[in-house]
Amino acid sequence: MNQGGNTLVFSLIRRRASAPAGAACPYSAAAADSGPVPPPAGPREPDRVDRRRAEEFLRQFHEETPGAGDADARVRRVRAEIARTGTYEHTPEELAFGARVAWRNAARCIGRLYWSSLVVRDLRGVSTADGIAAACAEHLRAAGNGGRIRPVLTVFAPDRPGRPAPRIVNDQLVRYAGHRAPSGRWVGDPRAAAVTALARELGWKREEEPFQVLPLMVRERQDSRPEWYELPDGAVREVPLRHPEHAWFAGLGLRWYAVPAISDMVLEIGGVRYPAAPFNGWYMGTEIGARNLADADRYDLLPLVAEKLGLDRSSERTLWRDRALVELNVAVLHSFQEDGVTMADHHTESERFLKHIARERRHGRPTPADWSWIVPPLSGAATPVFHRYYDPVDPTLRPAFVPRQGQPGGVGGV
Repeated sequence: MNQGGNTLVFSLIRRRASAPAGAACPYSAAAADSGPVPPPAGPREPDRVDRRRAEEFLRQFHEETPGAGDADARVRRVRAEIARTGTYEHTPEELAFGARVAWRNAARCIGRLYWSSLVVRDLRGVSTADGIAAACAEHLRAAGNGGRIRPVLTVFAPDRPGRPAPRIVNDQLVRYAGHRAPSGRWVGDPRAAAVTALARELGWKREEEPFQVLPLMVRERQDSRPEWYELPDGAVREVPLRHPEHAWFAGLGLRWYAVPAISDMVLEIGGVRYPAAPFNGWYMGTEIGARNLADADRYDLLPLVAEKLGLDRSSERTLWRDRALVELNVAVLHSFQEDGVTMADHHTESERFLKHIARERRHGRPTPADWSWIVPPLSGAATPVFHRYYDPVDPTLRPAFVPRQGQPGGVGGV
């Protein structure tokens, strides 16, 4: 197992919470404009690992991994380990396989064609907040890869019976802050209101600007408040947005980060739960251009873009929203391409997903898919993924990325 996470050196600036260490967090990931809410219950005491789930996974691993050895012998050893300790330890090979299959099973993800190429960083020996924060910064550097984004997953310590593992509080390693100004207008991303409020409660000082990267927050123990860390220079790559035909677009000052790394899902493999396991693919343009920047409860930029384009907004029948939406997405795709940062368009990604389905069928495996997430939010009917049915979603399918207790979610748009 790689024990080297704590030896990584970064210019992380650490700020300790001013409140007592045992105080509960007063905010949760509620709706963007909900304000303070009752504190979450926190992670429950982990149970003993289900031996049946462990055995199912181990037999799947041996079935799909030629040369993995004697499955029966491995199952016997794991049964004995669970009986003795209440859990068991995956081999590095089992961990990597389980993480990749969790991506393969992610019903909300359209980008699963490359599931087997996921880079898995085994940092199960890292369990301190400092070590996790440093390793997350390195994750972003490794995934960014000079613009050629690589799918990467970093696995930290698992839950053990009676000992919950550390958690990353942020829903993504990179997220822009959001809060209401005294005037009542939103500054930044409304979706991040709760986590922004928590960061401020912990002592982080935010500025009045719409694209300010939030600090990373890590809860080391169940009864402790999170520690917060500014991500170091060079860890977060951002792409300034401009349009290939409209020079005024660059003057809007829009940008977005290159690596969408989800960090609040639990990776569950063979009954073992890894609550801190950030992972990323690369963006599909519509995630930024048709959701993050366009949704009315996010940056809500369609009226501004329509105004700059000189569109007639007197009636919905002029389709001004649709026209502004297309140009916003053109700008996103153009900017990432010009900066040499990997990004897929929704037409190409739809074709790739059908290729993935065909490949899985040849292996005799179903491809569960949530139609409402697979169909792109722009020109859905113009893509091949619109005109078909999919294998039903099985919520019990494992390995999987699963929401934390009391939290909605699933692997999909960011």
